[in-house]
Amino acid sequence: MREWHDGAVTLVEESAFVRACRGLDVPHTPVWFMRQAGRSLPEYRKIREGIGMLESCRRPDLVTEITLQPVRRHQVDAAVLYSDIVVPLAAAGIDLDIVPGTGPVVAEPVRAEADLARLRPITVEDVSYVDAAVRMLVGELGATPLIGFAGAPFTLASYLIEGGPSRTYLKTKAMMYGAPELWHALLDRLADITLAFLKIQVAAGVSAVQLFDSWAGALSEADYRHYVMPHSAKVLGGMADAGVPRIHFGVGTGVLLGAMGEAGADVVGVDWRTPLDEAAKKVGVVQGNLDPAVLFADWAVVAREARRVLDQGRAAPGHVFNLGHGVLPETDPEVLTRLVALVHEESAR
Repeated sequence: MREWHDGAVTLVEESAFVRACRGLDVPHTPVWFMRQAGRSLPEYRKIREGIGMLESCRRPDLVTEITLQPVRRHQVDAAVLYSDIVVPLAAAGIDLDIVPGTGPVVAEPVRAEADLARLRPITVEDVSYVDAAVRMLVGELGATPLIGFAGAPFTLASYLIEGGPSRTYLKTKAMMYGAPELWHALLDRLADITLAFLKIQVAAGVSAVQLFDSWAGALSEADYRHYVMPHSAKVLGGMADAGVPRIHFGVGTGVLLGAMGEAGADVVGVDWRTPLDEAAKKVGVVQGNLDPAVLFADWAVVAREARRVLDQGRAAPGHVFNLGHGVLPETDPEVLTRLVALVHEESAR
């Protein structure tokens, strides 16, 4: 599906990141950070001054620069596209905004069958700015892989139903349990939108995709398997022939790891609560999982914990070093740079 130059594809395929995702031998453990594009970087805050989040995601020149910033500064093994999981929802017709300090806020939450009509299929024309940004980035990155991503149907549904972020997911679960037909119809439609969004990114040149089911940890394994897994499997299964590794990540999902792998992931992201050697008993290649808060401790502690993660990751057929969740905004960028160097040095021995 990838349309870019075969030589560039070959270089990326031989990168430490892609090889680790495929469970192949690597010269060192590759490392990248979720939310590395932005958040903690002063150059990111400067370039975003006066520009809203959604607007910044729709400007290919800005997306390209922000995506490249952590690659230049930290020497990470992969770039991750600067975007947001609600971008395809807005493209599909949902009136929403990303409010600073709050997150995505939906003007009219989805609560009834009639509301589904506001969610239409998306095409490359609807997200042409994403297509353009990926193509620009592929040209700039060369042999460095670019990770595309999307939100999983459950997490997207939770924002649509709640109207914004939630800690209890009361309205979401009320629909899931009380109106299962509406629930499955909504998630099926979201799966189609997510799959289309990922395929657009792959066609433009991304080297891997990550499906974020950030809030799936709010569910029991039984509920996940019945109400959520079929829809995530539709997305991940639909990417089976795309030729790129598929990463699946959620927060607080220790009990769900096996099921998340079964949904069709090549790599399962693990948050900091579950040791990687324990996760490796349930899934194949793992990604993670240093606690983002550890980065605020003394360097000796950061180094010790990073070595522990590397040691536990050796139990898996492949390991991509990452945090157990996204980079926190207050993180010192210099610590991230030192961490990348340490992971490379320690794992190359």
